[in-house]
Amino acid sequence: MKRNFEYYKWFCAMIGALAIGLVTILVGSPVHAGESSIESSGATAIESLADAASMPALGYAAPLGFAAAAAAAPGEDFDEDPWEGFNEKMFNFNREILDRFLLKPIATAWDFILPDLAQRGIHNIFDNLGVVRRVVNNGLQLKFTGAATELARFTINSTVGLAGFFDVAKDAFGIEQRDEDTGQTFGVWGAGPGPYLVLPLLPPLTIRDGLGYAFDAAMNPYTYFIPWWGTFAGTGTNTVNERSLNLDRFERVAESTVDLYGAVRNGYLQRRAAAIKQ
Repeated sequence: MKRNFEYYKWFCAMIGALAIGLVTILVGSPVHAGESSIESSGATAIESLADAASMPALGYAAPLGFAAAAAAAPGEDFDEDPWEGFNEKMFNFNREILDRFLLKPIATAWDFILPDLAQRGIHNIFDNLGVVRRVVNNGLQLKFTGAATELARFTINSTVGLAGFFDVAKDAFGIEQRDEDTGQTFGVWGAGPGPYLVLPLLPPLTIRDGLGYAFDAAMNPYTYFIPWWGTFAGTGTNTVNERSLNLDRFERVAESTVDLYGAVRNGYLQRRAAAIKQ
């Protein structure tokens, strides 16, 4: 435990030293501004609805990414689903059992107890801890400006932002997040998605993204410094908090979509294809 803590202090010191020197460059960088405009042209339309599309235990948040269809290349087929029978059963289990009788009631109570500011702060803290995944995958995709941006964001938000509770990097400096994950990295380097897959307690996945999800989980820093039950509690807190932030949004999607399973599958695959091409 003590050795892990020493490694963690060394890691944070290294990040701080690298990032502080990059903040000034990034805030005024033409490359940063240009890349932001490019990304926003394909993603701004879906950001307001797709924030929770990777939430565990639901598996049906992907229709929130419907607008990504416009970013998919013409002729791409997202209807192939060789495991549809199994997937649809798991989808209904996630939605009709786990969410309806467990997650949604807890999230509703959470929303009643905690003000929106506190919920947003908790979201920001967990999001800030994803810096390792984002830095590593930006680097592996040769998006070095993105990796530097993430280092700068982490340094600012972990200090001025009170351990990440406030997203000062975005709100005060205009430094937007450059979110990349291992599934996207595999896709960028030519790995096909494989069949679509729905599992209990996990977000929508393909085989490629499932492998990436495992790598991403291994890059979560706090799992190395707290016992397993602490990791479980942290994951549960994050899941409930994300569901609470999206209570009304999910209801609108569910009520306005006829074929919810097909909408989720196609929306998720389209959104992932668009993210890999950016």
